[in-house]
Amino acid sequence: MTNASPRPLGSDAQPEYEVVAEFTDLMPTGVTVSDHRRIFVSFPRWGDDVAYTVAEVINGRAVPFPGAQVNAWPAPDPRERLISVQSVIVDPDGYLWLLDTGAPSFSPYVSGGGPKLVRVDLTRNEIDRVFPIDDTAMTPTTYLNDVRFDFSAGHYAYITDSQSTGALIVVDLDTGDCWDRLRGHPSTQAQNQFRAVVEGVVRDQYQVGADGIAISPDGTRLFYCPLSSRRLYSVDTAALRDRDLSDTLVAETILDHGDKCASDGLESDTAGNVYATAYEHGAVLRRSPTGQWATVLQAKTLLWPDTLALASDGHLYVSVNQLPRTPLFNHGTDDRIPPYLIVRVNVGAQPIRLKP
Repeated sequence: MTNASPRPLGSDAQPEYEVVAEFTDLMPTGVTVSDHRRIFVSFPRWGDDVAYTVAEVINGRAVPFPGAQVNAWPAPDPRERLISVQSVIVDPDGYLWLLDTGAPSFSPYVSGGGPKLVRVDLTRNEIDRVFPIDDTAMTPTTYLNDVRFDFSAGHYAYITDSQSTGALIVVDLDTGDCWDRLRGHPSTQAQNQFRAVVEGVVRDQYQVGADGIAISPDGTRLFYCPLSSRRLYSVDTAALRDRDLSDTLVAETILDHGDKCASDGLESDTAGNVYATAYEHGAVLRRSPTGQWATVLQAKTLLWPDTLALASDGHLYVSVNQLPRTPLFNHGTDDRIPPYLIVRVNVGAQPIRLKP
């Protein structure tokens, strides 16, 4: 199924997009595609009746993954269940990772192993590693949002904490150690008195910190942005990893890349382009290595493009979930009209897989 997009916001002619999957009951956030073309999505528990928080899309339908039991919540041991998965991503070695907020309905996270990174072996379709996020790297209102991996210098994961004060969290996957960086820094926190305009309505209840995240092709820079902001930042990854550095010294490596659209998800490619959702416009934009922005995709039907995922066949996948119409972001009123979508557009680019 394809849809012709209207005139672009930026300088690129807009290609058609293809609807990969439609969901009538569950709102997707995360999406990722393995190099074997397997598509995975996440459905966080935000208040709907969510039977499974992770699924594989097979023939356009969502199938609980890696199984129904591990997706069942509530349960006695939060370490053994997927509580509310916000993001899914395939790493440089081909494993699938699940970022579990441990915080259903945006409530304070479940203690005792709720927030965690979960690794799935896609050859066996089984969970083989679980990395709890230590309480010392979080606050009671931490909300783990998105993650990127860098295996070029050790094995590290970088996570955005999107509570209003914002932070970046680093996980050393070789040791299991984790620590937070730039908590409450102006680049990670929600912009004061931020207002978004979505569907012609001024919305001032978005107070969301560091959200979108992407990594440079050489792994030296981590791009990020608060959802409640229109600016793009990057920070030196070596500084994030160096626990001997103070946050003040880490902050000295931040680059402010200037204005952009208000964005939820980010993505990057091997050519150094950074992609950003533009949720006020139902669009996806691309920033060149020289800082020029162009429109990749725009359509009224793309109400809240959330997560971006670049596949090895050159397609950019986008989850679309009508977030502004949910009761939480709509003054208690549910104005959603399913279906929710996973769409894709061919951008002719390659995903970044950082390995030695």
